[in-house]
Amino acid sequence: MLPFIAFTPFSCSEDDTVSTSEDDYSGTASVTQGAATVITSNIFSCSGGRNAPIGTISSSDGTTWTVPSEVNFANTSFPFASDLYNPCSGVTYSSATAAIAALSGADIVEVDAGGEVVTAFIFADNYFEMYINGKAVGKDKVPFTQFNSNIVRFKANKPFTIAMKLVDWEENSGLGSESNQGNNYYPGDGGMVAVFKDASGKIIATTGSGWKAQTFYTAPIKDLTCPTENGTTRLTTNCNTDGSNNGTAYYALHWKVPSDWYTKNYDDSAWPNASTYTNSTIGVNGKSAYTNFTNIFDDSSNDASFIWSTNVILDNEVIVRFTVK
Repeated sequence: MLPFIAFTPFSCSEDDTVSTSEDDYSGTASVTQGAATVITSNIFSCSGGRNAPIGTISSSDGTTWTVPSEVNFANTSFPFASDLYNPCSGVTYSSATAAIAALSGADIVEVDAGGEVVTAFIFADNYFEMYINGKAVGKDKVPFTQFNSNIVRFKANKPFTIAMKLVDWEENSGLGSESNQGNNYYPGDGGMVAVFKDASGKIIATTGSGWKAQTFYTAPIKDLTCPTENGTTRLTTNCNTDGSNNGTAYYALHWKVPSDWYTKNYDDSAWPNASTYTNSTIGVNGKSAYTNFTNIFDDSSNDASFIWSTNVILDNEVIVRFTVK
């Protein structure tokens, strides 16, 4: 989707080139340059959708990275979310009530044997994997496009901890970009919104600034002097986000994802809080996967916010966490 965010761009020509080297970078990330080697050209096919490739690329420190992320899409033991609205499967409900009524109950994942059934409604641009107290409860059925929305149901006792991996997919593997707006290398944007309801239908959690959010893959970077860090906050606010037709020399920043990030007891206290974004910034006003369910996502008394890291355009792999008390 097309972002509308007031980042401060540098000047950029139609065929952009980089003017810095890795010696100019002073942050904590591993740096790669150029395109990744595509391992899988498309992990999911959908009429009218974009290819969703998986690639690998090595950084100058000898580390090999999977881009845009190591995901469980092909892992059959990780359950898929149920469809709320999915043009790829043809399941396109007009209301959440109709979508819930179509579920048999076999979709409910047991986290706690005596727990209450919690229903989560999720719209993610583009892909998510959700854990509750370390247990896999649902992943997105569509890694890239067309845009879809999801239902995840699970049984859990409060307090419980939500941990989600969020991925903004890329057509140009390792370069954080796609064909858009007349440009072959155009940075896409992310964004995720979720609402959690208990068995009585009461909202018990919504996405917002109280969540934690950390980024682990940022691209494309044209100037390695523009990223900065403030403690654990990884900032690219002043980095160029314009599209171009020559992005093969762009850089990417990678940080290692903690092996236990999804567990209940992982300490995320040093992570930055999530940044929030408006519907118009994310660009969902014309997306039926969202607008059919504004009574859920935009509840007048408990409105959920789109969240991401500090840069919804350049940050492509983000992990968010929140504890429902």
